[in-house]
Amino acid sequence: MTRRELDAAGITDPELRTAYARCRHLNARHGKTYFLATRLLPVVHRPAVHALYGFARWADDIVDDLDSTATTAERAEALLRLERHLSASLRDGSRGQPVVAALADTAARYAIEPRHFTDFLRSMRSDLEVSEYATYADLRGYMHGSAAVIGLQMLPVLGTVVPREEAEPHAAALGVAFQLTNFLRDVGEDLDRGRLYLPLDLLAAHGVDRDLLQWSRDTKTGDRRITSMLRTAAHLTRDVYRQAAPGIAMLAPVSRPCIRTAFVLYGTILDAIADDGYAVLHRRAVVPRRQRAAVACDGLVRLALARTRGAPAPARPRSTAPRLHGVEGPWSSWKETA
Repeated sequence: MTRRELDAAGITDPELRTAYARCRHLNARHGKTYFLATRLLPVVHRPAVHALYGFARWADDIVDDLDSTATTAERAEALLRLERHLSASLRDGSRGQPVVAALADTAARYAIEPRHFTDFLRSMRSDLEVSEYATYADLRGYMHGSAAVIGLQMLPVLGTVVPREEAEPHAAALGVAFQLTNFLRDVGEDLDRGRLYLPLDLLAAHGVDRDLLQWSRDTKTGDRRITSMLRTAAHLTRDVYRQAAPGIAMLAPVSRPCIRTAFVLYGTILDAIADDGYAVLHRRAVVPRRQRAAVACDGLVRLALARTRGAPAPARPRSTAPRLHGVEGPWSSWKETA
């Protein structure tokens, strides 16, 4: 399948083909939910998505690899080298590290604005320095680079049927919704890394603090205050999904099944968290394989319908990517709504 994707995308250089294959492997290994959805994209555009997500996973591994013995200073230096290498590749097409080579090639093909990658790496660096966020406004600044810009990077690849600036806020919101879902699912694992992404004002509104979370993690003991806090965070995350939803119809028709499938699959993670009693500090919520397959099958049907109707594939844009947008979530009050 990799060969078919690369041939369709017109990627003939052997070195680049190897680079894109590496990105595809990273996406398949780390992002199983989104990798499944990516299979619903037109074949010609899949390598670009693999490059974007492969690079994100590569940088994230530098920061978060628990099996590595690298110090914080060594990780920071590795990120700096990665940023310098990327800057050179974006500037003159120089090659080297395969994931960077694939990303630079994708950025050139789709005229993706380089500052999206700069903002992303800035957020990755903050993970080495910041272990918690006082308010959602503080967290949103981090998520702009770590999540919102991913949605903005994707828009030139997916294509839109409206002016791109109209779709941008929804694409940014979807990236944030996905990341907030991950924060909820992985709160225990993040604590093991010394990080807490749930804002401290959310915790305080429910009588929770970091020590209580750590106690619950260590003792595998539940607490109603923690459950109440996590339930509120899940409700508010769904509000961000609602902000993102109108953007799906703004995409090129043949791209919609992919993004809708990712939208639904990530939403089922929230369902799995709720069904498991918000026990994310003790175990990872898992969506049953049968349920994931059913969502993917629905996406296949939608894709077949789009193709039957003769919907054109998204064109490669000639202009640069648009301005960045922030995401204003309904997080001003942390009182539980259900």
